[in-house]
Amino acid sequence: MADITLSNDNGIPGTVHLVDLEGMVDAQHASGTIKDVVLIPTPSNDPNDPLNWTPRRKSVSTACTLLYVLAVAFPSSAIYSVFMPIIAKTGIPFGTLNEGTGYMFLFLGWGCAFWQPVALHYGKRPVYLFSVLATLGITMWGPYIETNGQWIASKILQGFVGAPIESLPEISMADISFTYKRGAYMTLYAFVLSGSNYIAPTLAGFISNGQDWEWVLVSFCFHRRICVTEQFQYWCAIFCGLSFVILFLFMEETNYDRPPTSPNPAVVPGEEDAPLESNEKVAHQLSIATQMNSRVVTGSTKTFLQKMSLRDRPRPFKWFLFSLKQPFQFFTFPVVLYGGFASGSALIWFNFLNATASLIYSSPPYNFKPSMVGLTYISPFLGAALCMLLTGTIGDKLNIYLARRSQGISEPEYRLWPLLITTVFGPMGLVIWGVGAANSIHWFGLVVAEFMLGVSITITITIACNYAIDTYQQLGGESLVAVVIVRNTMSFAIGYGITPWIEHTGIQSTFIAAAFIGLAETLVFLVFVKFGKRFRRNSKKRYAKMVSDSALMGQGEH
Repeated sequence: MADITLSNDNGIPGTVHLVDLEGMVDAQHASGTIKDVVLIPTPSNDPNDPLNWTPRRKSVSTACTLLYVLAVAFPSSAIYSVFMPIIAKTGIPFGTLNEGTGYMFLFLGWGCAFWQPVALHYGKRPVYLFSVLATLGITMWGPYIETNGQWIASKILQGFVGAPIESLPEISMADISFTYKRGAYMTLYAFVLSGSNYIAPTLAGFISNGQDWEWVLVSFCFHRRICVTEQFQYWCAIFCGLSFVILFLFMEETNYDRPPTSPNPAVVPGEEDAPLESNEKVAHQLSIATQMNSRVVTGSTKTFLQKMSLRDRPRPFKWFLFSLKQPFQFFTFPVVLYGGFASGSALIWFNFLNATASLIYSSPPYNFKPSMVGLTYISPFLGAALCMLLTGTIGDKLNIYLARRSQGISEPEYRLWPLLITTVFGPMGLVIWGVGAANSIHWFGLVVAEFMLGVSITITITIACNYAIDTYQQLGGESLVAVVIVRNTMSFAIGYGITPWIEHTGIQSTFIAAAFIGLAETLVFLVFVKFGKRFRRNSKKRYAKMVSDSALMGQGEH
């Protein structure tokens, strides 16, 4: 979560003085070729402040966060390419398999409302470690499931214990990054998250071909379908176990209680068309912020044993109870609701792809083996890789470029423009996928459709989350939890409709309709390009009160 900053009445949430064009802003600046870029949030003088970590220390922290994402994402997505073998061996209906994944996504979202306060109160590190261990245990249960109820129960538990993957890594990334670099960090997270969802089915398909589908999940356990003298391994469980050891040894706590500072360097007054505040006033505000941050006493870097602690510093329990309700207050903020709606829409089409891939490729005229079904997921993985370039490095440069054109002022809406790509790739990918499958086109056409959907889905989810965090940085974690709850609730709701929709209208009509719905959903971003600043201005008093309440409760940056 970004630093707790008490906004003044004139400050519009998310509007910041990012580029110091005239060299008059008294604050720390970036180095190298972008020396005029202001460092937001303002770092303290403490070497243990994650913003002050060395590049190597930040790289290790980032690598550990991404390893956690892989450890939890692989088990939850490895089954997509082996639905048909699971149905054949367990008798669990196709609709129930999709229903189970729907429950998993629901609890992946709502579980954040519990795990986020736990992580901010007791530490992110112990939450990450517990999540990996619990996922390992649930994964080992997988091959022993025989009934519909067991399948649903396992997915609910898997979603709840894996919920930190949906919001906590993004906050950990924000803990160590400045605003001008945040796009690259967030896109890297989104790439690994979405990429793992594509690579896991690829590996699962080959494992299923060579060792049966149970091997997709299992580790050192006797298996009832094989001679009891043979021991099998749940591959995902092995990966979870190794990840736990690595995370225990190298993952640091990124919670940091940053002292409340002066008003955020927002520079837009209350009236929409009023001129910008003078550079002198902005410089004065930032000077106060810098002076207050300098009060932090410079300390020594933590020892290795201190870094390995499983308990963050003690905090009042009343703050924990207070932080449980804060995310739900963001449900009245249009920007946050849009972030949840946009990313939820993208996740719905991701679910449609996963729900139909095994069914389409395993049926005539393709008759793919599970390994070949899994191999097709390389296509959306490459699409996610392209997204990392478009919304990461290029997105950050675009943000700085547009800020320079706006007298150094950066608006969160600047990050929305890459969504233009999704207005083409998303609907086109859905049409090619549905119409192509219904008319038995060459399999390569379906692979192209998967690539386009991979680009569209990853870009949308990344930008939607960034938009909410950039707007309400001081309470970025809480706003992100609200986004995730909306997103995953939408995904859960559609889970009940995927199978009946396809059965009643056919795959071609279903995906043609989905393409038009997806286009309409994507074009909503233009509303926020036009009116987003007005929405943010209207929310500034409520947001300032939330930030003030957090500061009074003793809640700093974590």
